[in-house]
Amino acid sequence: MHRAQFRHIFLTLLFLGMGFGVHAQNDNPPTTRILFIFDGSGSMHGRWESDKKITVAQRLMTQMLDSLNSLRIENFQLGLRVYGHTKPSPPQDCNDTHLEVPFADNNFNRIKRTLRSIIPKGTTPIARSLERAASDFPPCDNCRDIIILITDGIEECDGDPCAVSRMLQSRGIILKPFVIGIGLDMEFRETFECVGNYYDAADENTFREVLGVVISQALNNTTAQINLIDDNGSASETDVPITLYNHTSGKLEESFVHTMNFRGYPDTIYLDPLVTYDMVVHTIPPVRTDSIRIVAGRHNHVGAKAGQGSLELRMGSPRNNDMPITIVRKHNTMATVNTQRFNTEQKYLTGIYDLEILTLPRIYQNGVRIDQSTSTRVAIPTPGTVTFQTIAPGPGAIFVMRGDELEWVVDLDPTSSRQSFALQPGNYKVIFRVQSAQNTSYSKTESFTVSTGNSTIVKIQ
Repeated sequence: MHRAQFRHIFLTLLFLGMGFGVHAQNDNPPTTRILFIFDGSGSMHGRWESDKKITVAQRLMTQMLDSLNSLRIENFQLGLRVYGHTKPSPPQDCNDTHLEVPFADNNFNRIKRTLRSIIPKGTTPIARSLERAASDFPPCDNCRDIIILITDGIEECDGDPCAVSRMLQSRGIILKPFVIGIGLDMEFRETFECVGNYYDAADENTFREVLGVVISQALNNTTAQINLIDDNGSASETDVPITLYNHTSGKLEESFVHTMNFRGYPDTIYLDPLVTYDMVVHTIPPVRTDSIRIVAGRHNHVGAKAGQGSLELRMGSPRNNDMPITIVRKHNTMATVNTQRFNTEQKYLTGIYDLEILTLPRIYQNGVRIDQSTSTRVAIPTPGTVTFQTIAPGPGAIFVMRGDELEWVVDLDPTSSRQSFALQPGNYKVIFRVQSAQNTSYSKTESFTVSTGNSTIVKIQ
């Protein structure tokens, strides 16, 4: 295949990436930094179809670099680390791994010159190369850091490439690496699949294609839509904040409000196919979906069950206009889902909820059902206002009468001789004693009734 043919195929693969030049919903696109880790070990002298492995790899890498250079891609840098090329084996030198070309803009020619100068000599320290690659990426707050490992052999030192790769990904240092195996036996595939996305280049033509596919995936985002499914099975829910996290590192990758486009369908977003996502749909309560894999080169559908209805809390306006708060819990659980103030309406996932309304006395309404696209109304009476006047401060409490039982409502302030409370309509008793009294017989009990919206004064002599 001639250079022009390779360039045509390579560019076609790049532009087939649906998100080329667009990185998600970010107005400040990240810089993509690709570090090639290139095998310069002695086995690269081996024959591979038309020539030595090293010669074929050098030639095809050079063609790829020329094609990339012609694209004038913004926010893009390359680096080159080589192993096994400075010390002959035996004796084995597992530290023979070096950053030969640091990251920089437009360093294509320098990488080409370095590749041409490589003479295979030594061993294959893949784990050590991956580990040291962590320091090859300069600090950056807005970068996609990717490793492409090109090798014709497996680890020959005492390292564990899989463990190192997992560590680098979990720390957010790199995205999941690519591994291109040059003429490797299929039995080695499993060895590298735990390192990253493995591609087997069994021959020269496959190597050309794989190199183009890998670079395309490294540079291109792909499209997706998030379908928030209602209880009827339709993707009708929307206007909900969504956050996407890197499943491996936990890093926040994307945050946006779900939107329907002008056709009434979930809007298209751009996601990185190299990232496995955890998604949180911030309904009440939130819906979480973990380990979402995006397939490059096609439109992805991501679904989450998020049927919603509304809870409407209503009460007439009290004199002080202070609306009570309600604690909302999932039915038969104590975990708080939300706190909602009265005279508001709030969406919740469909289901059954228990309400603890922080009035005096508290009101409990259990088994409140929220149905799809409907509003459930909960109304309570407007409280009355009760003012207590005592001859002197002292301890005491207010009780509501439940048949023959007294149920505690609230304590009086023992430092005040005049205080007011908003109480729900009902029959009450107040039990009080002045602070200075030294005898139980000085305790006083007064009965009173509270009616909705009215004011009552209770004098305790």
